Amino acid sequence: MTDKTLPAAPQPASQRIRERIQRAQQRFHANDNISAFIEAGELDELLGEVEGKLRGVLESLVIDTQSDHNTQDTARRVAKMYLTEIFRGRYVAQPPVTEFPNAEHLNELMIVGPITVRSACSHHLCPIMGRIWVGLLPNEHSNLIGLSKYARLAEWIMSRPQIQEEAITQIANLLMDKVQPDGLAVVMEADHFCMHWRGVKDNQSKMTNSVMRGAFLTNASLRREFLSLIQIKS
Repeated sequence: MTDKTLPAAPQPASQRIRERIQRAQQRFHANDNISAFIEAGELDELLGEVEGKLRGVLESLVIDTQSDHNTQDTARRVAKMYLTEIFRGRYVAQPPVTEFPNAEHLNELMIVGPITVRSACSHHLCPIMGRIWVGLLPNEHSNLIGLSKYARLAEWIMSRPQIQEEAITQIANLLMDKVQPDGLAVVMEADHFCMHWRGVKDNQSKMTNSVMRGAFLTNASLRREFLSLIQIKS
């Protein structure tokens, strides 16, 4: 009898992607973008892989997904929701942003917002729903970007498992790199459903935090002007 060695099972897409990231000695934390390490067709493979594992979670929760018409396709729906919507910012490249020279040498305070943002807390994967305001003090060398691009960049950062304190810093770093202003201010106010749904079950509390860079740190009058103009209200 001839001993035939069975072919090795193909690696799951998640394992291939993880190994590429590790070979490059890069991070793959929950709020990191890993799109550079994903090859064509692998997102579809990930969808099937995540669907299978979510089906196992439902089975371990003793939910009958075979005869319950409400949950027969839940694993597929949830997998698609995570990969293509809620966590999309992990798996797709940064949206294209056209930058324009500051031809008129604008150097006055500019404010964009409120921008509605949605994310998921990386501790419990519960929703975060909030608003962001951006203040900019451009200089003659700044790159100006279209109004809608602030929302697109914020959404790209926020559509990952996040904590608010790190998310707002990521947004500030990205905008500083893109616009190169003399000053930047970002304020975020958000509801955290990990407090609404579980734990203390407090549905009134919000979290507000800010990041100030450049002139907004050194110029108290500029900082006060920005904060007075955005006038955060419930």
